[in-house]
Amino acid sequence: MAVPVVNPSVNSRTGSAPGGPDATPPPRRPRRRPNRADTLAIGAYVLLGVFVCLNYWVDVEQRVSSHLPTDHSWFEWLFSHGAYSVRHLENPLFSLRQNAPDGVNMMANTSMLGVTLPLAPVTWLFGPQVTYALYLGGALAATAATSYWVLSRYLVRSRTAAFIGGAFLGFAPGIVHHANGQPNFVSNFLLPLIMIRVLRLGEPGRWRRNGIVLGLLVAYQIFINEEMLLLTALACLVIVVAYAAQRPAAARRQAGTFLAALGTGGGLALLLTAYPIWFQFNGPQSYRGLQGGVFHSWGEDLAAFVTFPRDTIAGDPAVEQTIGLTEQNTWFGWPLVLLSVVALVLLWRRSLVARITGIVAVLFAAASLGPRIRLGGTETEVYGPWHYIPADLPLIEMMMPTRLTLVTTGALGVLLALAWEGVSRAGRPARTVPAPRAPEADPAPTESTADGAAEPPAPASSGRPRRRWLRPVGYAAVALAVLPLFPRPLPAEHIDLPPQFIMSGAWEEYVPPGRTLVPVPIPSNVHGLPTLRWSALTQHEFPIPAGYFIGPGPHDEGIFGAPNRPTSTLIYSTMDKGEVPELTEENRRQAAEDLRYWRASVVVLGAHPREAVLRDLMTGLLDAQPQRVDDVWLWDVRD
Repeated sequence: MAVPVVNPSVNSRTGSAPGGPDATPPPRRPRRRPNRADTLAIGAYVLLGVFVCLNYWVDVEQRVSSHLPTDHSWFEWLFSHGAYSVRHLENPLFSLRQNAPDGVNMMANTSMLGVTLPLAPVTWLFGPQVTYALYLGGALAATAATSYWVLSRYLVRSRTAAFIGGAFLGFAPGIVHHANGQPNFVSNFLLPLIMIRVLRLGEPGRWRRNGIVLGLLVAYQIFINEEMLLLTALACLVIVVAYAAQRPAAARRQAGTFLAALGTGGGLALLLTAYPIWFQFNGPQSYRGLQGGVFHSWGEDLAAFVTFPRDTIAGDPAVEQTIGLTEQNTWFGWPLVLLSVVALVLLWRRSLVARITGIVAVLFAAASLGPRIRLGGTETEVYGPWHYIPADLPLIEMMMPTRLTLVTTGALGVLLALAWEGVSRAGRPARTVPAPRAPEADPAPTESTADGAAEPPAPASSGRPRRRWLRPVGYAAVALAVLPLFPRPLPAEHIDLPPQFIMSGAWEEYVPPGRTLVPVPIPSNVHGLPTLRWSALTQHEFPIPAGYFIGPGPHDEGIFGAPNRPTSTLIYSTMDKGEVPELTEENRRQAAEDLRYWRASVVVLGAHPREAVLRDLMTGLLDAQPQRVDDVWLWDVRD
């Protein structure tokens, strides 16, 4: 029940070993070690990762994503969380350094503990800004590298084909778009390894080892990005079903081994992650779904599939004003879509892998369209697939339909590699082969065993004409499809560093243990981006109230940020209006109550566009004049 990967003993048409099911399998092909081509490919991916993050490195301490500055700051905070947890030997599944005194369930948020904890020493030495930029480019390159490794070892012979496919999988438009503040969605370097391990579960005699390796990979991926793991699992399910439908005899032979290995891997992954997963759904500050099913309607726009994305050399930022209402998870551009259709038509009858890849691409693209079909930014009256899926279905309720196209992206990357492989074999003169070599004598995968671009070349007697023009035309078509998608450096904007009062540690004499520092404006998912960075860049040395996260709201449904208290609501409305409202004794009583709830020690206001208005507001609420300490206004509320 697994797609046969590169295996000289498997026939592409029957899915069985030469000589019948009882034939003795040939000796295992020697492992191919990294060579010069591999080194050059990985080096190119690393350089491209640095290039994509170039605007951050210009001023790494004072640059954030201009597309998602709040998410960028949240992930800087996460790197500090990992460093703080390791330094203080605290439970990384929970944090009291944000949303004090209630805290944040880190497993119920995109905490990336599998990354932030190992990178703690980097964060200690260089700060979360450097760790963020370093990891972002590294994750892009690492995803491309593991994709290249899987393609070159299991699907195609051509290293160039594998390089192109790996580059697309690591730097696809949707992936680069998520790099604008969401590094969890570019951290896909384990997914190709997980997929190929699933496809090898049916190997006879190796079910225990394959299952253990799969379980370890899945367990680790849970601590990086659970949503991408779920998408990968759905893709694997479709692949296995599609293979079983086309190769039923081979699937039946492999079923027992496959299920034994799958059970081993699933059991091991569950054993390793049982407590964190329980903590995610039942621990403090856990929640059930998102309030109002906010993501359920985020379907992909049909026009987006043929549109060039913003962050590429062919893209136009203005297009976001028309169809860019959701994430740019497809935005392949019309040349790539056209090439993919042509390649799929040409390879459909000759390649099992191409057929399965096409099924995956089309199925997930259709499923991504959401509850209503959108075209050119306009929602039509035509129902989409998600119309028939309840908005409160467990697990699915947290997913955006548009993100299903990230599976389509993976399928197109494989198809690109198969297309280049097919082109590289096209137009070659027929060769007279005296006698075919035994499968075990050839260490490289053959076209038939890889189920790649084509069946084995025809013998000389076939009279097939030489078509030398096919290769240059095919290469040009692939180049014209992928070159417009070459990424540009991610857009970034300047952001001021926290006040000297914060960065110098002068706050320490005002904030005793067990008390909080209340920054103004109070951090939230809308306001207070600069003050959230006070916590991130000091690596959580003081706790703060509220913040930017997902936590429980009414009826235990998830909401963004902490439920607003009267004082935080008053601060936000004053910022929006630009004037201080008439304050009452009730406002002052609520402010005192909120400060007691937050266990406040000091209230601190730094430089801000609304600084004067906020200073007057807090002075009126606290009925006390602030002190000027260093470069901040400070209200001491310890008494």
